[in-house]
Amino acid sequence: MGRIVVLGGCGDVGSHAVRDLAETYEGTVVIADYRVELAKRLAAELGAKAEARFVDANSEESLVNAMKGADAAVGCIGPFYRYAAPVARAAVQAGVNYVDVCDDYGPIAELLALDGAARAAGMTLVTGVGWTPGLTNLLAKKGAAELDEVDEIRVFWAGSSADSTGLAVIMHVFYAVTGQVPTYKDGAWLDVPAGSGVEKVEFPQPLGVVRVFHCGHPEPLTIPRYLKARTVSLKGALVPNWNNTMASSFAKIGLIGTPEKNRRMAKIVHAVEGVFRLGGVPASGARVDVIGRKGGAPCTVSFGAAETMGKITGIPAAICARWLVAGRLPKGAYAPEGCLDHEAFLEELAMRGITYQRMG
Repeated sequence: MGRIVVLGGCGDVGSHAVRDLAETYEGTVVIADYRVELAKRLAAELGAKAEARFVDANSEESLVNAMKGADAAVGCIGPFYRYAAPVARAAVQAGVNYVDVCDDYGPIAELLALDGAARAAGMTLVTGVGWTPGLTNLLAKKGAAELDEVDEIRVFWAGSSADSTGLAVIMHVFYAVTGQVPTYKDGAWLDVPAGSGVEKVEFPQPLGVVRVFHCGHPEPLTIPRYLKARTVSLKGALVPNWNNTMASSFAKIGLIGTPEKNRRMAKIVHAVEGVFRLGGVPASGARVDVIGRKGGAPCTVSFGAAETMGKITGIPAAICARWLVAGRLPKGAYAPEGCLDHEAFLEELAMRGITYQRMG
């Protein structure tokens, strides 16, 4: 019987992946985490199908040893701007099929540049199979498939502060809302100021209308590689809005903006994160608008989704891991829209209670 290793399996996202795999995968689920006592407790709760293992994400040897011989591995160790590339390189070195939920833009070029090494190792590496990126990319692919020509793909997310926990999440937010962030406009990649381009966007309930802005995410870097579109943008925000104001204020006075500053400030916020979760709703959302033409006439296809962050991020990664085990994906390094059958994947998500709706 085989095994799938979930790196960072004790976290909010990782534990959702672990629980889904424990129900759907025939082999053993290895909960690999530096918080090994928590991993042991989760493994005991899940029974004979799960086991705990210590892993140190700062040690390549520890990562390789944790993954070696597995059927697949799932990367849920953040912040991804620090850990996505080294963990992926360790998976290639171990020769193990790998999927992560990386939502930071910084490592994307390095991850996709592992394509040749992944092919040489006879394995598949898929980055960003979660909520955003992940579900957003597949909804973009679905929308593009419904049109004859695509001009623009607009991706939006709204993350509720009442729907997330953990130090890495806070560091990710600080990373995404500071400095210059990537977008794709008129056939070229360029950087725009984080926080610019403010607009109001309607998400499915319970989120409703949310004020969003340019922030750093992988979608503008990956979608144009696989889908023909002149412009691909990404905007997002936290709910309630005062969380965005807080992060913007931190940036203006220089408290965040570098990895070390982000980590230091995140630790402070994390210590009292219950305060910052006040006023939020227990759900996060995504919206994708695909703008183009069908039958010669202008046409826009829009999709939206709302679900708890751990579920909408962890379960897609678990499904992808099982697809990797089944040999359903080509060898090499990809973003989800480059290798996943979007219709089949969205059907599997619906079977787990993660659904999308068409937006007016």
